This record gives sequence, structure tokens and C-alpha cells, in this order.
Amino acid sequence: MKLATLQGGSMDGKLLVVSKDLRRAVVAVSVAPTLQQALETWPVSEPKLRALSAHIDAGNAPGAFALEVSQLAAPLPRAWQWLDASAFHSHGDLMEQVFNLTPPPEKHTRPLMYQGASDDFLGAAADVPLPSEADGMDFEGEVGIIVDRVPMGTLAARAGAHIKLLVLINDWSLRVLAGKDIKTGFGFMQSKPATSFGPVAVTPDELGAQWRDGRVQLPIRVYWNGQEFGHPDCGRMGFSFEQLIEHAARTRNLSAGTIIGSGTISNPEYRAVGSACIAERRGIELVDHGKPRTEYMKFGDRVRMELLDAAGNSIFGAIDQRVVAAKAL
Repeated sequence: MKLATLQGGSMDGKLLVVSKDLRRAVVAVSVAPTLQQALETWPVSEPKLRALSAHIDAGNAPGAFALEVSQLAAPLPRAWQWLDASAFHSHGDLMEQVFNLTPPPEKHTRPLMYQGASDDFLGAAADVPLPSEADGMDFEGEVGIIVDRVPMGTLAARAGAHIKLLVLINDWSLRVLAGKDIKTGFGFMQSKPATSFGPVAVTPDELGAQWRDGRVQLPIRVYWNGQEFGHPDCGRMGFSFEQLIEHAARTRNLSAGTIIGSGTISNPEYRAVGSACIAERRGIELVDHGKPRTEYMKFGDRVRMELLDAAGNSIFGAIDQRVVAAKAL
């Protein structure tokens, strides 16, 4: 089942059920007005949404219409909580080498995770307004999960039952500001602008065998200004999403609609498969050549991210966005 949010009506938009081929949609407000409300009532709403999904795939859903990605908000236009991890060890290994950092003692047993801003997400086709090219504008390709309510203390062995939806993410970063944020000891703030999401959220069964061991077993395909930048495998996570849930819920409940991201997708063979962010490529260049050669993004640049199934069909639809100068106020 694939779900999306149509812009308009309220800050949280209108819930849509989308066909598997991403061509048609039907408004699902008779089941739940918004995706957030659907998640909060999932035992009741899920079977009704799946019935609508079956109708739209069969071509007999009343009121179905052609889907226009430009009319979509993020699947959750805002959320109670957005948690982003750093679950790919190869990315951390490279950053430690580049910046001569001492590896954390619990590196392979305790995930890194921070709480990001969740009040203002961007849709897949929206322009991305940012303040200055001097801030080091960078994209970060990720996959993520959306959960129902997770009780405090939930262990990984039981956490999988709480994963209701999967999402595609571009977690924008401002690398120059990140260094300043880190030095404060309080974590990321100005360096993490609004996060972008793929057009639809999907239930894990949509991936079939490519959803396994709490991981998406497919490559993300990243293009910068029409040129392929990388296709690293999302399945090489050092921690599963169940382990990330356990970590996040150790000392608190997670509200329904909490989003957890994988962190920048990275593989040990990054020289062969490429990267999902500019910072990683710059790190490779620093190791190989003594200094970075790739510049960060400029206003007008475009980035596209997508996951394809074994048949070449888009799973989430594509994030395809342009970076623009934010309007001065």
C-alpha cells in the first residue's frame, strides 16, 4: 500500500491512497483526514486503506484522479518527532579518518542519533530555499521508517511490529554551519534546514524480499544536475531499524508518526558505487589527493533521488528538487 498527502485543506493536507504504479490516487479522508490520524488509529484505518488500495489498483476506485507530484506535500508534512541516526559504519569510518577522530568506544553497539526539526518538511518537488551558498549546501540520501506508538523500553525483537511505513529522505545539511553547531556541544541546529521526503510512504510489504533484516535491500540512486553521483546499497546498515527503535525508545515513548532516518547511505566500496552526500565524496578526495576537489551545491542546482524495484519501477517516486536562494525578510 502506498500513501501520500495532498496539499491544502490544512497544514497536514489530505490523506491519499496511491496506485502501485504511482499514476493515480484517491482521497482517503473517509477513512482518516490525514496520515497522522491514520497512524494514530492504525488497527482500524489500515484495513480500510488497504481496501481502497485494492480498488485503485484494480481501476475501479470512485473519485480516482491522475497523480501530480507537484501537488503533494511530504507524506507527513510535519511530525511529532524526527530522529536521524548514523547507521552506516563506512561513513563514520571515513569521517573519523578525515578528521582524525577517535572512534566512540560503543561505535558498533550504540547507534548515533539526534533529534531534528520536525515542524516543517518539504514535498518531493518543492524548491529548497536556503540562505547562502557559503554555508556548504549538501544533500543526504536516506531511507526511513514511520512508527505507530512505541512504548518506552521496547526491545529490537519486538520493535518490527511498530514499523508501519517506509519513506525516502533527503536530509539537507549545511556543512559549514555544522562545524559551528558541533562545537557548541548542543548538537545540530542551524546546520539542519527542512528535510525533504519522497512523494509516497509505503508499507513494508511493498518491497517484498527487498525488506529484510530490518533494512531496505536496494540501492538509492542519486543524481546531481543530471549526472549520477552514487548508487550505494541501503541494506548495508550497521544497525537495523529495529535496533534504532530500541535505542530511541530506551527512556521514552515514541508517539505515533515518529520518523526515524537511517543516516547518509554509505558502502565500504564508496569509490566504486559513489556516495549519497557531497561530504563523503570530499572526504574521499581529501584522503586520496590531500584536499577536496568537489564543491558544495550552488543555487539553481538540482538533485534527484529514487529507489527502483527489481523490475525497474519506482517505489517511492523520486525526490527531484532545485536549491534556491531564500527570500530576504
